[in-house]
Amino acid sequence: MGAVVCLWAMLLPATSSLENHKDKIPFLARSLKLYNPIQIGALGVLLFTGAFQLTDLKAEYRELFVKQLAYNLGIKLFVAFFLVLFSVYQSMGIAHRFVKSYEAGDTITSQEFDLIIRKLKHSNGIILILAVITLWFGLRLHS
Repeated sequence: MGAVVCLWAMLLPATSSLENHKDKIPFLARSLKLYNPIQIGALGVLLFTGAFQLTDLKAEYRELFVKQLAYNLGIKLFVAFFLVLFSVYQSMGIAHRFVKSYEAGDTITSQEFDLIIRKLKHSNGIILILAVITLWFGLRLHS
């Protein structure tokens, strides 16, 4: 979640503070090249820690597992699925394609760049909301 907040609070504002369009493109490409593996790695940590937590909870609750945790766990897993879906879309569908296009020497117009920034902002907002919901339901599993 830290990488998502960093993108929203630091990277996108820093990109828009640059005056020249030709300066914005390499700055964003270099930054996203670092951001993509961090975001995908964080997703892996989210999935594996959730799986380990689920195993521990099953052992602790035994036959009461479904009765006491099914609702919260079901919603958490449902929301986590969409969190992963939107995160991979942002990282691979938007950011990675932009970086590869820049590295290939393709010309990126200011309209295309603005569209990429807009897609990153919208997907980041959705990811933040889904992350907070997933975190909240994850915390409810322990209470």
